Amino acid sequence: MELYNAIPPLMIQFMMTVAFSFVVGLEFRNYHQINDYKLNFGSTRTFVLVGVLGFMLYLLDPSKLLFALGLFLLGLLLLVFYWRLSATNKFSLFSTIFLFLIYLIGPIASLFPSWFLVLFIVVLILVLSEKTLIHRFSDQLANEEIATLAKFLIISGVILPLLPDQLIAPMLPVTYYRVWLAVIIVSGFSYLSYLVNSYFFKSRNLLITGLLGGLYSSTVATVVIGRRAHELTGASGRNVSSALIMATTMMYIRLLAIIVAFDQAIVAQLWLPFLSIIVASLVVIMALFMVKNHETQLHDNSIVRHPLELSTAVLFAVSFMLFAFLTNYVTTQYGGHGLKSLAIVVGFTDIDPFILSLLSGKFTVSNSAIVSAVILASGSNNVLKAIYAVALARNRSVLFAAGWLIFLFLVSLLYTYHYVW
Repeated sequence: MELYNAIPPLMIQFMMTVAFSFVVGLEFRNYHQINDYKLNFGSTRTFVLVGVLGFMLYLLDPSKLLFALGLFLLGLLLLVFYWRLSATNKFSLFSTIFLFLIYLIGPIASLFPSWFLVLFIVVLILVLSEKTLIHRFSDQLANEEIATLAKFLIISGVILPLLPDQLIAPMLPVTYYRVWLAVIIVSGFSYLSYLVNSYFFKSRNLLITGLLGGLYSSTVATVVIGRRAHELTGASGRNVSSALIMATTMMYIRLLAIIVAFDQAIVAQLWLPFLSIIVASLVVIMALFMVKNHETQLHDNSIVRHPLELSTAVLFAVSFMLFAFLTNYVTTQYGGHGLKSLAIVVGFTDIDPFILSLLSGKFTVSNSAIVSAVILASGSNNVLKAIYAVALARNRSVLFAAGWLIFLFLVSLLYTYHYVW
């Protein structure tokens, strides 16, 4: 470290400019050789010279007029290059734009931190080396995916900053900002699950369905798995039960991640029970896969639809505010014991808006009461999933998972009554 500090910053910046220009030039040459392109304006040495030129012109003139003039002259040279090759109908602006970016390495090395310069170079190299992958991805990317991404950017980057962080009403002790932040977080998890499902696991076994479906909604994943278990006779109880348990395990992981974003104090009291449930469930899944059987393997080839609809976001926001109102009323009238009963009932519905409203609002109950409500809501939701699994599958393949889910509910009750309250 002392040796590094003894080197003048100007020398470090110059060396980085030369080194990175050289590395990108090597990759650029390799790119052209693989694709059988001709290097009419030079190769690796040209890249180094262009990088050094940009570095020197940027530092020589504080007004940056020399740097701008050099950029203009480089543009003229590349324009001549364009005129020469445009008649061949094999010319692309890719190479010329790339040389402009090399010209910027010097100023970036002078102005920005080293990590940004490294990131800039890594992006350039990836663009060169992963041409086939990029083309394959762009060919597979459906047109509606761009609109879906635009929706997510709108709800997260446009709507959220416009909302005030003030209480909506006295009987609704949550802010506009926190309501929409909850919408974004839940939508983000759903969108991530959708992307992984759609582009990496189009044909997936039930365990993957449970893992990724649980990231979106463990209840929906349970419904899907239960229906698939009913479609084929002789379905593997090991596979079906492990997939159902995996979906619930992902629910606890998702809830922990969401709670981290909202309330660190609650996480400090929740991580032990939730982590215990997660570890125990994973151990059970591993034990199930150690059991040898020759039953039918089930796969899920259903098409996953993207979850980012404005109507869905509005519905979640309305549910969030409704649960915030109910929670405020119950805690005001009946205190922590009333909240505990409400949590058990809410577990038979969608628990995400209820838990997020608990974490976002200002209620007249202690943190221990909120922790109890979160544990009980997630526990009673397991009973709902057990009922769904048995009712939809209508065979023995789901019995072990249903028993485990009910066991988790009983454990949640015992933990809440004996350790939290």
